[in-house]
Amino acid sequence: MSITVRHCAPSDQGAICALWARVFGYTEARNDPAKVLAGKLSWDGRVLVAAEADRLLGALMVGYDGHRGWLYRMAVDADVRRRGIGRELVRAAEQHLAALGCTKVNLQLHTANEAGARFWESVGYGREARIDMGKNLTQGA
Repeated sequence: MSITVRHCAPSDQGAICALWARVFGYTEARNDPAKVLAGKLSWDGRVLVAAEADRLLGALMVGYDGHRGWLYRMAVDADVRRRGIGRELVRAAEQHLAALGCTKVNLQLHTANEAGARFWESVGYGREARIDMGKNLTQGA
């Protein structure tokens, strides 16, 4: 069978949330897959999925702020990795962003995610000297 990469449909939402839960194992309420996906879809709907027949194999959130593109929550089911699914999701995201006028794409990884870093390096991304900062708005000021 062939793999199709497309924008997510409303019927994909449950499968995307289940995929993220399997791949990432989120435990913090602010990272709840259903909450994050609903927020993303209400904002701009840029979520790509890779599917084969009726099975969702991978997903990738895509962001664009008019200056930089961002890739978030790339996930491919463990039993179908190394089939080029992640590579196809990234290629589709980059094409989508380029069509919007985006000239640079960023992403973030946890420092312990060496397997993820190797994947991103294999598709042309490099480590950059940056200070990554964040603030959890759900914990009060």
